[in-house]
Amino acid sequence: MINPQERFFTGGQICFGSSEDPRSRVHCEVFDWDQLRWVTIVGTAKLFPRDEDAEIPIFARLVDELPSDAHRATVDDDGFLVSVSTDPENDYTLYVPYLRYSTLESLRDCRTVQYHQLHEIDRLGPGVDLSSYQDEDGNNVQVAFKFNPWEHITRRQMIWNEIHILKNLPTHPNLVPFDRVVLGGFDSRVIGFTTKYITGGTLNQNTTIPFRLKWLQQLTNLVDFLNLELGIMHQDIAPRNLLIDPETQDLLLFDFNWAVCGSAELLDGRDDVTGAVFTVYELITNDTHYTSIPHWERDMNTVQDLPEWVPDRQLDSDVSTFRKFLNEWVATRKADGDMERYLNAPRRLTLPPLPHPPEYDVPFEAGATLNGKPVPSKGARYRRHAIANGQYCFDWQRPPQNFSLRNGNGWHQPTSGARL
Repeated sequence: MINPQERFFTGGQICFGSSEDPRSRVHCEVFDWDQLRWVTIVGTAKLFPRDEDAEIPIFARLVDELPSDAHRATVDDDGFLVSVSTDPENDYTLYVPYLRYSTLESLRDCRTVQYHQLHEIDRLGPGVDLSSYQDEDGNNVQVAFKFNPWEHITRRQMIWNEIHILKNLPTHPNLVPFDRVVLGGFDSRVIGFTTKYITGGTLNQNTTIPFRLKWLQQLTNLVDFLNLELGIMHQDIAPRNLLIDPETQDLLLFDFNWAVCGSAELLDGRDDVTGAVFTVYELITNDTHYTSIPHWERDMNTVQDLPEWVPDRQLDSDVSTFRKFLNEWVATRKADGDMERYLNAPRRLTLPPLPHPPEYDVPFEAGATLNGKPVPSKGARYRRHAIANGQYCFDWQRPPQNFSLRNGNGWHQPTSGARL
């Protein structure tokens, strides 16, 4: 089940009037990762002060009771529901222009599975489900299914990069392997991908697992391999992205959604050496307060220079052995020329550019003038405009997980997702 602290995402507010006036009307856009839908919450500036995300706890209290076709919910100054609108004109969900698989030469060598063939088992986190399907030999395969259900050019770019990085990674004992591209709809749009599912949870979830020196060695070797051999910067090394293979007892890294090749999208404080240092410190001490520091403000010397790391987890070697190995590795990676070695990695991957969605070239009526004359537009559009235009829309919405989803075969089977 999705962590309640991660279930909702606020897409921002629009204040109709001065935000200093408590009577001003405020519209808040909130996304529910459980039901996979946007809802507009309407109230006053008294209830929704600017930049305080007060809409999330209010929406959390209401969301599972709202009708499945609700697009807007209005609340009073105490946060209690006043009215609900199911009018499609109040639907501000953006249309996602998923690309047709048949047009993507770069993915032709990937195995595929249709969305309707996936059987939902659990919801692991935002945009990630535990699912299963029957392969061509009739075997039941459990996978982690990752998807992007809402429109934003950055999100489309990230999942495009992640698919192409994962599909091109060589087999490695410390990497969770890529499985298949997931296709949805009658014309097989690329809506996500699957990876092998590893049981046991992450090191972030299992804080009582004894930490082994060999896992530190495997992590540093893997970072060197990704950075200096393949020219990949993971940019999200953290305990939440580390697993232990129950069969080999080796460390496994997953979640490449921030990964890049080259310098164009490198982010301050997200380099893999810095990530590894903070990760090892957290795994040894269970001190998580550094995770709340924005990555651009992080300095690994903050923890490296601490006179003592107080272990709060069982270790298979003395903490001084871990620190000595880590410090020596960091010294080799922070030597002059490390960035050049990364940028000139011998097997550096080259990612294809994200194609422009042809659906954005189709004109639609974005509104009307005061005289009633239609206003044509192109590019990004609301889902309601795409539907009115006869364009294919993939419908992600599903019942809440705490609702009774069970039938005789287990969790509900997803539909094709088509909406025209």
